[in-house]
Amino acid sequence: VNLRALTSWVGIARLFALVLSCLAFSLVASTGHFGGPYGTWCMFTWCFCFTVTLLVLLLELLELYPMLPLSWDDFTSAFSMLATLMVFTSSVVFPATFISSPCSSNQCARQAVATTASCLCFLAYAAEVSLTRAKPGDISSFLSTVPGLLKVFEAYVACLIFSLLDEYNREPGLMWCVAVYSICFIFTLLIIIFTIGRCLTYIPCPLEKMLVGYNFLALLMYLTATVLWPLYSFRGRSRPNPCGTNCSWNKHLGVTFLTIFNLIAYLVDLVYSTRMVFV
Repeated sequence: VNLRALTSWVGIARLFALVLSCLAFSLVASTGHFGGPYGTWCMFTWCFCFTVTLLVLLLELLELYPMLPLSWDDFTSAFSMLATLMVFTSSVVFPATFISSPCSSNQCARQAVATTASCLCFLAYAAEVSLTRAKPGDISSFLSTVPGLLKVFEAYVACLIFSLLDEYNREPGLMWCVAVYSICFIFTLLIIIFTIGRCLTYIPCPLEKMLVGYNFLALLMYLTATVLWPLYSFRGRSRPNPCGTNCSWNKHLGVTFLTIFNLIAYLVDLVYSTRMVFV
């Protein structure tokens, strides 16, 4: 038994995340008011993060993780980054969807406490990411470096873009943007999977230089999507009134901002990857 898995700063952060995610989904489940796609997503996020964090703690406590055919440091770094992003999204989406003003009922009070627990859970996972991030010059665990963490961010933002895609079949420019999102997501996901599965050694070319080339191409592709998506989405269209939750105009606006976020992420990724290789 490795008690340091629970007493180290990383272990303490994971324990906090475990308790807070459990508290969040338990309180929301007790209200019985979490229907619809947004409520289902939030409940899935808290339950998924609770389950995987518990599994990580048990495997490290019992020292069973060396038996797994994967890079454990890369896996835990990728999961903590993914959990940070997922819990942050749920902490924003849940109160915006389910908590109304004034908040005076018992059900609303439990929803408010669940939101607070979710926000604290986000801070716990963010602390884990900070504690496990590789120091400058250390590339033994790629997904714990800044470029590796950005890969998880880029894949997650692409998933959010896919969830908002609506009415893009009629315009060639929008179809090109969807192709950009899909191609970059697939390649980024393969990099993450190959890193965790220790398959990078089978790539017949220098990995570092390949990543620099991929980031440069992805940056150029996202640059075209940043221009074409709003150009074709809002050309000759004004925001309808009213524009509810499922309004396509709002979804297209969300895709526009997420495209910009990923463009910035690929730019930062390219800068860090270039420094790692050439500097």
